[in-house]
Amino acid sequence: MTATIIDGRKIAGGLEAHVAAEAQELDAGGIRCGLATLAVGDDYGSRAYVRRLKQLTSRLAIPHQAITLPVDSTEGTVREVVARLNADPAVSGILILRPLPPHLDEARIFPELSPVKDIESVHPDNVGLLALGRPRYVPSTAASAFHVLDEWLDEAGENRAEFYHGSLIVVIGRSDNVGKPAVALAYDRQAAVESIDIWASRTGRLGWHTRRADVLIVAAGVPGLIRPEHVKEGAVVLDVGINQLTDPGSGRTYMTGDVDFDGVARRARAITPVPGGVGPVTDVWLVRNTVTAARSSLSLDPALQR
Repeated sequence: MTATIIDGRKIAGGLEAHVAAEAQELDAGGIRCGLATLAVGDDYGSRAYVRRLKQLTSRLAIPHQAITLPVDSTEGTVREVVARLNADPAVSGILILRPLPPHLDEARIFPELSPVKDIESVHPDNVGLLALGRPRYVPSTAASAFHVLDEWLDEAGENRAEFYHGSLIVVIGRSDNVGKPAVALAYDRQAAVESIDIWASRTGRLGWHTRRADVLIVAAGVPGLIRPEHVKEGAVVLDVGINQLTDPGSGRTYMTGDVDFDGVARRARAITPVPGGVGPVTDVWLVRNTVTAARSSLSLDPALQR
């Protein structure tokens, strides 16, 4: 079997057209829409993400404030910036980029976000709504993984409900921003779900879990973790990993996923590449949440109207 390579860039293009139309509709109605990103330090992945978001928001004519604070910034400084963005009527969505430096506690900073502007659902109120199956916003990476899967199912002529009801979805990685939301979304689709983390590898049971999966969502942050022997023939593999590596010969920096793409593609039914898979959709989904936040904020804050 040779896997179908799922073209995330094509899917992102379709989603971007939808977001553009919605943003234009809001603008015509006098509703402000704007994104603010806040990074602390000079993380390579965060810089790359912000760079892509700048390009996307420019194409969509959506204002984007990209704020970078020094790595040694205090919690008080970060909270002051968050408070300013909360009060800024030109900002409808706020993203605090992970990872934060070790001296900053997410559990103390994320609750300072306005829940309505918290487009990645890291505020405790939004985390709770997601767990209850009534999300205000679905975190962009997990949402994009399932959007990619849904789009592929449609293209393959599969009935979504029948596919999910008959599938075991195994999610590798239990991060707050990807793994846990992905489990919640799989539950919402009424699939059978397993969540595993590093202990599956340490106890030698990684393959025991993954070889039973009809859908494997890999968000472990470990380059090449999933090899052909970990994958059931005919499974759908969604690689969410983004890892920065350096070629020892040329010194070139490049990005790779958590899956041995060439090997696994010979066993899987469908697979997402890195780059070009879930990532491009994630960028657009975040901006989609920003547009949704502008619409939601209208009824709460008259200042958001021109």
